[in-house]
Amino acid sequence: MESVIDELAPNFLGDGTLNGNDDRMPYSLFVEAVEQAPMAISITDKKANILYVNEAFSKVTGYQSTDILGENESKLSDKSTPRHIYYDLWHTISSKKTWRGTLCNRHKSGHRYLADLTIAPMLNERGTITYFIGMHRDITQSYESEKKIINQKLLIESVINSSPIAMVVIDDQDRVILDNHMYKALVSDLDKGEPATFFLQLLRNEMGHLWQQTQSNEQGFNNREFRIEGKGSRKTRWFSCAGNWFIENEVNADAFFENASKKYLILTITDITRQRRQMEELHLQTLKTIMSEDERVRSIRETLLGAMHQIQMPMNQIRAAEQILKHKGDDQNAGLLQILQQIQQSGEEATTTMQKCIPEILQGAVIPVNLNQILHEVLLLSDQRILSKGIDVHWQPLSQLPTMLGSENRLRILFKQLIDNAIEAVSESDSEEQRLKITTDADTDLIYVCIEDSGPGIPVEKRTKVFEPFYTTRPMGGNQAGMGLVMAKEIVNQHQGIIDIDSSYDQGCRFKISFPLHKQEFRGLS
Repeated sequence: MESVIDELAPNFLGDGTLNGNDDRMPYSLFVEAVEQAPMAISITDKKANILYVNEAFSKVTGYQSTDILGENESKLSDKSTPRHIYYDLWHTISSKKTWRGTLCNRHKSGHRYLADLTIAPMLNERGTITYFIGMHRDITQSYESEKKIINQKLLIESVINSSPIAMVVIDDQDRVILDNHMYKALVSDLDKGEPATFFLQLLRNEMGHLWQQTQSNEQGFNNREFRIEGKGSRKTRWFSCAGNWFIENEVNADAFFENASKKYLILTITDITRQRRQMEELHLQTLKTIMSEDERVRSIRETLLGAMHQIQMPMNQIRAAEQILKHKGDDQNAGLLQILQQIQQSGEEATTTMQKCIPEILQGAVIPVNLNQILHEVLLLSDQRILSKGIDVHWQPLSQLPTMLGSENRLRILFKQLIDNAIEAVSESDSEEQRLKITTDADTDLIYVCIEDSGPGIPVEKRTKVFEPFYTTRPMGGNQAGMGLVMAKEIVNQHQGIIDIDSSYDQGCRFKISFPLHKQEFRGLS
């Protein structure tokens, strides 16, 4: 090294101390610092012939000073390094600038290694380049480790992106950290903003305290299904959610000496609309059978109740005539009185027989019910009639309608009756607009359902009578006995609700039904 340092002698005093400060650094200390530096250091002439190497250089390259001094730096180079990198290197240092970059070098033993290299020109007092000093370190292992991490990340991302299921990783602040293509598609498909935020809210509402419990215990959850009502032309869709929490150690400087971790949720969102629609079709077939049987039973009930009602009026007149004859006490009318009594007895026997023949309607269990689902099913059941009559249906449900306690079967009967009435009213109307609109809404206490049609409407003086037994607005009484709306009101009452005709609506008829969300008891169905 002395031969090279001799050129630097003017920078040192005769006593062997480095000039420039009051604190004098011995020349020997400078030499030892370079010699023992943990980074490979080499000094070359202007043609890159090696004049000096330190001990670390020998460890990195495998070349001892006796092997390499006088040789050109190109002896370390491997042909796999692109030529343009060497061109950039020489262009930079020839311009008296420092070059930093990575080269692929060859060890004395023959294996390649990556060198993180810095080369700087050394200038004399005239500013002319005299030497080059190079410092490099072997970064092969760190590069391979970094590449492995990148490759693993790309592999994971590739697997996630190829999945037919929407997947997303969420941190403890509900921020999306990683997602796949299927998840990104949900952003536009659902039109709910950030899908993760939307589904997290649904999960927390549906799971309640169980959400916090599974998160604390890192238990995860599966098969949490949600029905998402579409807007406009968007159809109703079903999704199944599953999730697992995992903990990852922090990698920032704050966590170097003290272990710190963060909890993440990997959430999968599976579109099960197709499966649910297939199930729904089977369910609808079953419902059609049940509803058909129910309508048959109701038809028999209404017919018998109507007949009993018709018999009751002359029976009341006969009973009144009997009382009059008894009051007169006239023997001349004894035969007539006996005939009246026989007629009355026959009428009572007939009424009793018909009463015994009235079939019972089986009731379903009282369970949490989603009225959106009930109305959706009823619309599907009435789909053929609606299409055949060219009725435009506006279905506007509240996307997150709360559930209520009720009988699914009875509620189907209720809405089937109201929707059937609306379809009949629209088809009989002379209006150009054939429209049926159904909306649902809710507040903190009540669930609301509105069913409106563009039919002729119900006159104000008849709006209270339509809920009376055997009253009908149809010409000649129609084919029914007039018990439909009576039964509808009965079902609403059994669910502690209210049904009314909106007096402010003048473009047809609008039924407004409301049900309480929190009931103390459920009235028995009969």
